[in-house]
Amino acid sequence: MTRLEQLHDAGQSVWYDFIRRDMLTGPGLSDLVEDGIRGVTSNPSIFEKAIAGSDLYDEQLAALGGLDPQTAFETLAVADIQHAADILAGVFDSSGGHDGYVSLEVSPRLAHDTAATIADAMRLWNVVDRPNLMVKVPATKAGIPAIEELTAAGINVNATLMFSLEHYEDVATAYVRGAERATDPSTLASVASFFVSRVDSATDAALENVGTGDALRLRGKAAVANAKLAYRRYGEIFDGPQFTSLRARGTRPQRVLWASTSTKNPSYSDVMYIEELIGRNTVNTAPPDTIEAFLDHGTVRPDSLCEHVDEAQTLITSLPDVGVDFDAITSDLQVAGVASFSAAFDTLLAAIVAKQPGKLV
Repeated sequence: MTRLEQLHDAGQSVWYDFIRRDMLTGPGLSDLVEDGIRGVTSNPSIFEKAIAGSDLYDEQLAALGGLDPQTAFETLAVADIQHAADILAGVFDSSGGHDGYVSLEVSPRLAHDTAATIADAMRLWNVVDRPNLMVKVPATKAGIPAIEELTAAGINVNATLMFSLEHYEDVATAYVRGAERATDPSTLASVASFFVSRVDSATDAALENVGTGDALRLRGKAAVANAKLAYRRYGEIFDGPQFTSLRARGTRPQRVLWASTSTKNPSYSDVMYIEELIGRNTVNTAPPDTIEAFLDHGTVRPDSLCEHVDEAQTLITSLPDVGVDFDAITSDLQVAGVASFSAAFDTLLAAIVAKQPGKLV
């Protein structure tokens, strides 16, 4: 039994935070599924690396030379997403729709436009035409009502770019409200993608800027503590009275998904954001290097998310006392995340123009 299968036995599904054409046309993703991978996530940065950073798509791009770069990108991306969804169809079927999903993000240019996000998500849902698709929608102020409307319409949503407990509560509430309006909420599947390592990177920098002993002792702890509080809130919402009527109708809880789980600081364990975030009915989406490291030397500690939750609350509450505005950090991280994906998308489109014959950058 692989360590990924041990995680599944502990109630957590591991999804692969990467997609590229060669892992779909060769044995790559199929082998990963054999090892215990149960889903795939993508984002504009991943597609930018795959398409702009390789020649795997050049032949098809040449054939799409008459299309504008955004349409050309979507043609490539949809083909990959459909192929991945077909490979994962067995997981989807055998799990009764619990796993086997592939995520595709709406255009990051629409992150602050509710109506356009809803329209783009519905269009992608119809174009991809796979029951195991999840459409990624950012948890911005404009994204929250879009998440509710899409859920009400029966579309599987991966709500992304959450960094704070407030972000999480807004997303979970939007899912519940949408599910209450859905014709058949028992068909819904959704995850709330809560980002982890970026929280430590930003908080550590702030703690180091303060520079006191009390501040420096908190480095490398905020992200896991923050995630534990989000998971506690998940339990309060989805195991509590707020979800009772929906549970009676066969509605699945919206699982928390841990995103950004590669360790950025080389002095920290390269598997800390897997080992410390194990909990029932959760997902961890991790990039290839992190998954390889965990398969090699990770430790499965069931329900590690439920350990020392009171201490996690104390730690987050103490950050302002040592001079760190944690609320401002998490708010800024969401703004930066949207900007980062938009920049990657712009770089990707420019690379597509450069690769298309007869096009000028």
